[in-house]
Amino acid sequence: MSKKLRVSVVEFLNTAPLVWGFTDGPLAGKYDLSFTVPSQCAEALRRGDVDVAIIPAIEYQRIENVIALPGMAVAAKGEVRSLLVVSKKPIEMAKRIALDTSSRSTAALVRILAAHHWRIKPEFVDAAPNASEMLKDADAALIIGDPALRISLKMEALAGPRSGGSPSGEECCQGDPDDMPVPGVETLFVYDVAYQWREMTGKPCVLAMWVGRKDAITPEVVADFQASKQYGLSRVQEIAEAASIKLDLPPGALERYLTDNINFDLDEENLAGLQLYFEKTAAMGLIPRAKPLEFAAPVTAADGRSENCSSHSARQ
Repeated sequence: MSKKLRVSVVEFLNTAPLVWGFTDGPLAGKYDLSFTVPSQCAEALRRGDVDVAIIPAIEYQRIENVIALPGMAVAAKGEVRSLLVVSKKPIEMAKRIALDTSSRSTAALVRILAAHHWRIKPEFVDAAPNASEMLKDADAALIIGDPALRISLKMEALAGPRSGGSPSGEECCQGDPDDMPVPGVETLFVYDVAYQWREMTGKPCVLAMWVGRKDAITPEVVADFQASKQYGLSRVQEIAEAASIKLDLPPGALERYLTDNINFDLDEENLAGLQLYFEKTAAMGLIPRAKPLEFAAPVTAADGRSENCSSHSARQ
């Protein structure tokens, strides 16, 4: 009997629907799952410690001999609420920005926004993901994942009921430093990174994608991962309820996040946003070049078999 395929999974809530079929569904036990932060998922795949990983989108450009699984991503077509730049002053005045070391794609996104949207040239420093500590030594900080979502929900609670994102993509609150979304900071400006990208480019933001070693990805693997996604998307309420216990956050808010803010497709619109992101990161020297996306081919309905892979250059 062959060994189980090794799969590295981001432990943030926004990946849960993609892996629910493996963790709590009919595919449970078929794959060897491990959970970590996005940057370490990429490192595990690079080292060959795993066969498939959900990695920050930018890491596709930095790892050789890998192939993307089609039709699946963690993306945002507008406000995402779990990728935030939090700042003690308006971002246009920031001189030093701390970048969450859990992040790779979003860190590059903040560099792009700084140069082309906010028109600033700050110093960037890597830091452990603790917003209060980061803002002790920097004007602004990038926070991703569940810690960022917690800040977003606290901001919403302070602001009261609202519908949709703020028109400018910026929010601000003031108050007792001990009760603020970032403890110890009495005035906080918050920028939703995916919203800012959409405002600058008019395109969605692809945060992460399933990528695997070329020799490990078969049509059966692709079919299993797509089945896990469909299983998860049909059980978002169940996922939100489970996460609310773990995160100590309201299940309704988490369900809205997974339904309204996160998009799990890699459709043409998302591919166009991803291609533009690759082009901009290459232009800034953050990746060597923007190599074309190569996708594993899905199982065909006709005979259940398929070519091993196909090349696809995302079109704008």
